[in-house]
Amino acid sequence: MPWHASLDLTYQRAGERTTLQHRHNGPLRILKSLYPEGDAVCHNVIVHPPGGLVGGDSLDITVQAGSGAHALLSTPGATRFYRSNGPEAAQRVQLRVAAGARLEWLPLETIAYPDCNARNTLTMDLEPGAECLGWDVCALGLPAAGEPFTRGLLHQQVQWPGVWLERARIDAGDLRLLDGPVGLAGQRSLGTLWLASGTPREAAQREALLEAARDALAAAGPAVFAGATSPEPRLIVLRALASQVEPLMAAFQGAWARLRALAWGMGIEPPRIWRV
Repeated sequence: MPWHASLDLTYQRAGERTTLQHRHNGPLRILKSLYPEGDAVCHNVIVHPPGGLVGGDSLDITVQAGSGAHALLSTPGATRFYRSNGPEAAQRVQLRVAAGARLEWLPLETIAYPDCNARNTLTMDLEPGAECLGWDVCALGLPAAGEPFTRGLLHQQVQWPGVWLERARIDAGDLRLLDGPVGLAGQRSLGTLWLASGTPREAAQREALLEAARDALAAAGPAVFAGATSPEPRLIVLRALASQVEPLMAAFQGAWARLRALAWGMGIEPPRIWRV
């Protein structure tokens, strides 16, 4: 029987503290709120006890950050789209950030298993003065287990309606996409990182952020093929490819730290779950 689960998270600023109210339906949970950076920033981990999605499963996650709140969200492990006997499995994420709020969406990678039929979508909505720093990372197949992505289908989408849209249909049979020089070029891990602001940034600030991001990506070495762009004044976008997900994720963690420090003047306090 398919699992259908939802999780609604609402962050508010109460005095000097960011607080969380949440409700869930089905197998989605939030772990205890942590404050390693002080009361202003609330760290949470989203847990999906089944550990993955099979055909027909769906997960819906909605996050709202109210004015003045600052939330950081991660996961304890990868999101796994398992083999399907036909029906589509779907994860849908909606991020809504109010004026003066900050939201960091930093889950671990999504793994598309051979023979999956998966749809993974994220939509964000930012008011003027809001900011969102996040990423979406995907690994195709299980190369370490000798199970390459030779069969299966993944629909991947990240969007900020009216501002930005990233969309991919990754069919394991589409070798021109998977192996072609203008596609994934034989790499099987891909990621997009963004720093989005509801208010346009000045050109000089965007250039400084891009330089910092490129320096962080260059430090990852030749295992990661990556670049950074600013397609419009409210957005910094990093894209990366690698043969394995670990160096790509490490590169994004480095870029996250650099962008967070430069854009927000904040220290670097990674989610505790990254160090487990």
